[in-house]
Amino acid sequence: MTTKPKARKFRIRKVTPSAASSPAVKAETSQSDAARAERAAKLRAVADATDVKPSHSKEALEHAARSGKANPPETSREGEVSSAGEVSAEQDIDAIRREGLTGRQLRMARRVAQKHGLAPTSDFDAVRLLRAKGIDPFQRSNMLELVVPQSGDQDGAGLPATHSPPGAARVQLPQTTPAGGRGLPSTNVSPAERRQREISDIQRDITRRRRRKGAMLLVRLAFFVMLPTFAAGYYFYKIATPMYATDSQFLIIQNEGGGGTSPFGGLLPTQFANSADSIATQAYLQSKDAMLRLDEDADFRAHFANPEIDPIQRLTEDPTNEEAYKTYKKNVKIGYDPTEGVIRMEVIAADPQLSEEFSKRLLTYAEERVNDLSKQKREDGMRDAREGYETARQNRRDAQEALITLQIDNNVDPEAMIASIRTQITSYETLLIEKELELAALLDNQRPNQAKVDGARGDVRRLREQLTKLRERMTAANEGENSLAQQAVAAQLAQADLAAADMVLQSAQTAMDQARTEAGRQVRYLTVAVNPVAPDEATYPRKFENTILAFLIFAGIYLMLSLTASILREQVTS
Repeated sequence: MTTKPKARKFRIRKVTPSAASSPAVKAETSQSDAARAERAAKLRAVADATDVKPSHSKEALEHAARSGKANPPETSREGEVSSAGEVSAEQDIDAIRREGLTGRQLRMARRVAQKHGLAPTSDFDAVRLLRAKGIDPFQRSNMLELVVPQSGDQDGAGLPATHSPPGAARVQLPQTTPAGGRGLPSTNVSPAERRQREISDIQRDITRRRRRKGAMLLVRLAFFVMLPTFAAGYYFYKIATPMYATDSQFLIIQNEGGGGTSPFGGLLPTQFANSADSIATQAYLQSKDAMLRLDEDADFRAHFANPEIDPIQRLTEDPTNEEAYKTYKKNVKIGYDPTEGVIRMEVIAADPQLSEEFSKRLLTYAEERVNDLSKQKREDGMRDAREGYETARQNRRDAQEALITLQIDNNVDPEAMIASIRTQITSYETLLIEKELELAALLDNQRPNQAKVDGARGDVRRLREQLTKLRERMTAANEGENSLAQQAVAAQLAQADLAAADMVLQSAQTAMDQARTEAGRQVRYLTVAVNPVAPDEATYPRKFENTILAFLIFAGIYLMLSLTASILREQVTS
């Protein structure tokens, strides 16, 4: 509650008429009236700013200031006394304040009031005085008319200053209170202090809102990030069952051949030669088939259904194949490095001895799978080569049997017989030519010897008959049998078939040798580089690392949700 300050007591003395009638007294009175009017104006300004009324009437002071005469009342007044004019002026000023005038309009009203020679105590009082004189304070006018005079005899435009009182002090805008003198305490605050107070209020409000938002942020972080992280850390440190991991590494080596030239027999792995087999082996070890086989041999399900294992890692009492397979994939981790050709396997179990046993059994399964893959490929290649060789050998044997049968059926060698007959034909043809020449020589005589001519003709006839028989023997068939020429052609075809069968058999033999070599090259060997060894200490859970990872995961989820909510809020409110 603000207490209204007490006003000082003022007393106006009455001046005698005789003293006021003399010229000296008049001059002195005019000077004292001017000083008194200035002091009254200052008091009015202070009273208007502090809402404290002086003890004397404002209109009386104004009248004394304008007339230059001091006509105080007969009796002095003490205390807080307000006339009807003061109350009306204050009511008018309050009404003007409620109009919501801007600072520019108020400054314009103050300049117009000074231009018309008025002495307002404030910008609102300037508006009131101008309206009382019937002047519109907000009317547009020339800027030269609003210039305040710089001296007592001329205004800003070089004209005589007739509107300013003779002894009034020059007012500097936007000054609304007296520049000097001693004023009364006021409940109103200056604009600078009010602005400073508003800035302080805004800063306190901003600080309060920031603190509230910071507290809400801490609460959200604690609820969405810290609390889940604490729960995860509590599980890893207090509840999680220790798990033992057995590591092993193995390679799949391929026989490259060339065992005669290299002392290693070609058992050198290449960089990418066995990638397909390695990937196939990795897929088999991570398959449900390997899990079922491991369960049959080492009771994989029974081990992970043990009640001593924590509920998160434990299987149910009667787990299905799918549930067991999910646990198998979590606890059997296999990775293949294509640059080195090494397969790394990690088997996790609650018992270190069981972990080692599981790892050894899986290595055995992988070796069997590798042997099966290469064995099938070798058998396929060898089976085709062996079938081709057997077929070629059987064909050669059939051709050889056909040739022998043909020779047996003919009882003689057709080619030899044909060669003998051809020799005889040649000799008979030679004798025939000689006899024909001899006969021609005998016939050339004018009186040839008839006996010799007949003998020569008989020899020629006989030779021709013999040649005809020999030719018929070569081409003619005897009693449904083939002729010697046909027998010779059949023998040549049989020999050609036999030669072709020999060539095919030789090619099949070569192909079989190549298939055998290729089958030897396709042999795969699973070589264990790092044997499985049972660990002494638990490998999992990694308490600190898993807790930090859980914190990062929850923090990332919270950040994504916060960004999404902020974006949606901005889109909705825009």
